[in-house]
Order: sequence, then structure tokens, then C-alpha cells
Amino acid sequence: MEQYKQDFIEFMVESEVLRFGDFMTKSGRNTPFFVNTGFYRTGSQLSRLGEYYARAIHSAFGLDFDVLFGPAYKGIPLSVAASIAASSLYGADLRYCCNRKEIKDHGDKGILLGSPLKDGDRVVIIEDVTTAGTSIRETVPILRSQADVDIIGLVVSVDRMERGTGDKSALAEISEEFGLQTTAIVTMKEVVEYLYNRPLKGRVLIDEDMKRAIDAYYQKYGASER
Repeated sequence: MEQYKQDFIEFMVESEVLRFGDFMTKSGRNTPFFVNTGFYRTGSQLSRLGEYYARAIHSAFGLDFDVLFGPAYKGIPLSVAASIAASSLYGADLRYCCNRKEIKDHGDKGILLGSPLKDGDRVVIIEDVTTAGTSIRETVPILRSQADVDIIGLVVSVDRMERGTGDKSALAEISEEFGLQTTAIVTMKEVVEYLYNRPLKGRVLIDEDMKRAIDAYYQKYGASER
């Protein structure tokens, strides 16, 4: 596993973004782990997060595209942080764009924030975590209603590797449905492998009991290609 992935896993734990216990997902699944990027709350955290995203984007897509699009609301700071990091790390001057939940009818009018979209723009969507793919299915029509863009990819922080609407993962379903490449900074498989029986600051987050709970969860909800 690449060093930046190991560092990112520890960063999520330190930021209390990745937690283990008993949680309920938006889709109604009881899960023993939870990822909430809303817990990145400081400038230094967002700076580091942007760098991890930029490295994952560079690895999967290169930087030969035009716009980094973040769906409202959590995608807004992600697109800003990652575009800054892409400039700092790689000298790439990417445009960032986000949507509003409500269309603004005065001043900076419209549904978009940041850069306008133009015909022919190559776009990568940046998200926090995709469980069922609902946000992306809402985002793609918004993008295509604004310009004739080429949506080439989706990047998320963590691939939960669980079923979407069928037997495949939500990311695999999105890839097939919209014809785009998907990637993540880390997968839950990588997270479990790295944290299993590994002490972090005196704590073992995935001990034998938690490992059994995670395995049971994936027996029930795991994607077929996991």
C-alpha cells in the first residue's frame, strides 16, 4: 500500500472522520464503521485532505482535464481544497465548480458556484463517500444541463465496497451507468488490512471483535467484486 494511503487512514482516525462502533447509514444499514468528512473542520485538515485527493486524482486520471466539480454541500470545500493542492503539488491550474441546492436569481445568478462550465470541458467529480450513488445520479443531470461536458471520472475519499442497488458496488454501478472511471483515496479493504490489530496512539481500533463485525457486515452488504 502506498505511503500516502497509510498516512490518510491515520489522518482520518486522528480527525475522528473514521469511527468504529454501531451506526446507521443514510440508506438504513446498520454499520460497524462510519466515515463523516464533516469532521474536517480546520484549515490544516482541509489542506492535508486536499493533498490526499490531489494524489489520488493524479494517480487515476492524471491532470489532463479542466474542471473539478464538487456537489453541494460537502463537495464544495473538497473541490476547493483539491484544486489548490493540485496547483501546489503539480502546478496544475484546474478550475473548480460546485452547485447550489437552490438557484440564485440575483447577483451571481444560476445554480453554479465557481467556474462556469463550457462545452467540451472535461470534468472530474469529487465526493466524500458514495454508498448508494444517489448524489451522483442527481449531479450528472445538473452538469449536463449547463454545458456539453465530458464527465471522465469520480473520486471519493473512501470506497465502502458495499452493494449499491444490485450486487455490484455503488462505484461500479456508477461507472457502468455513466461511462466514467471511479477511484478512491483508499478502500475499506485497505483500511481494515492496515488497522487490524495495529495500535494507533495506544488504541487498537479493529480488534478481533470489530473484525468479526465488519466481516459480518460485508457478508450481508458486500459487493460481489469486493
